[in-house]
Amino acid sequence: MLVTASLGRWQLSRAAQKESLQAMLDTRASQPAIDGRTLTNPANTAPEAQQALIHRAVVLQGRWLPEHTVYLDNRQMQGRPGFFVLTPLQLSGGGAGVVLVQRGWVARNFQDRTRLPSVSTPTDAEVRIQGRVALSSSRLYEFQGGDSAQGSSRIRQNLDLAAFRTETGLALAPLMVLQTGPVGDAGDGLQRDWPVVGAGVEKHYGYAFQWFGLCGLIALLYVWFQIVRRFIRPRSQPAA
Repeated sequence: MLVTASLGRWQLSRAAQKESLQAMLDTRASQPAIDGRTLTNPANTAPEAQQALIHRAVVLQGRWLPEHTVYLDNRQMQGRPGFFVLTPLQLSGGGAGVVLVQRGWVARNFQDRTRLPSVSTPTDAEVRIQGRVALSSSRLYEFQGGDSAQGSSRIRQNLDLAAFRTETGLALAPLMVLQTGPVGDAGDGLQRDWPVVGAGVEKHYGYAFQWFGLCGLIALLYVWFQIVRRFIRPRSQPAA
């Protein structure tokens, strides 16, 4: 009973921590959108400054660099496998820097695994996109020496931002951006049904309920077998 009760209390403390994290995420989401200069500001290269920008809304304006587009393989959206499409965006203004943007998801060609999907990327005009700041793209397991490590293919399993900066020679910002908006709002045909950012507080309350329920069950079984049954057990008959 002590062990299960202590585990339940531990899950409640974890829920309290996640509630504080969720409040911080909600506060950042409600703050005014930042711009590209904030992302590329040298003052935001410190880890503490980067953490303060993650999940903030952002508005970027610039030109796509489609020659550096990368397709992250084995990504799913709404249960369908496909690619995450990542393209650097050259920000407007001289020396404004470059931000890597995860533009959206596109289905793959199941008959030809190496065939790249058709993604419309305007190059003759500046674009204005909305999104939220992220530390990096989601990572999947990969074998050592894969394409993502060597930079030998546009289709990759994962993408390391620092290695991609060295590979391309672009002045990439230390943080990337997840582009938001419904399908077709940018004319590229990409889906952007990203998961809702949450701390998962409900999970810890569910675990706490299970541990406290188990604690209560142990208490009931103890009372039944050690106390109640002693009073209702029939008395043994005296020997003849």
